[in-house]
Amino acid sequence: MNLKAIIAISLAAAVPACAQAQSPSVPRVTKDDAQKVVTIIGGDQAKTQTYCDIQNLGEQMERAYEKRNLKLVDDLLQKIETLEKTLGPEYVELIDRLGDIDPENDKLAAEITSVFVELDRRCTR
Repeated sequence: MNLKAIIAISLAAAVPACAQAQSPSVPRVTKDDAQKVVTIIGGDQAKTQTYCDIQNLGEQMERAYEKRNLKLVDDLLQKIETLEKTLGPEYVELIDRLGDIDPENDKLAAEITSVFVELDRRCTR
């Protein structure tokens, strides 16, 4: 699953939170933030496997969404959110902050995606 899909999933999960006021003190997500997370996950074999499991579940979720199986989408999203917590607070924070990326800022999304390619290559299909 690519980062654009992760961003879309994050946005879908964050829609109910949009009604709440956002904290102006939360800094913007950066490529360096993503690199820090990739370094943490890539340095731990168990976390790398969990990351790959999340990617697999994300792909299943995309297929379920295409088939309009929203119950399965919700179930898979819950599994993903549970697994994300095991990757550490840095990963969870990064994913949460991805929802703050301006959809018009393709350059930032591309930069962050490029950082995750390293981890994606470790995931066997």
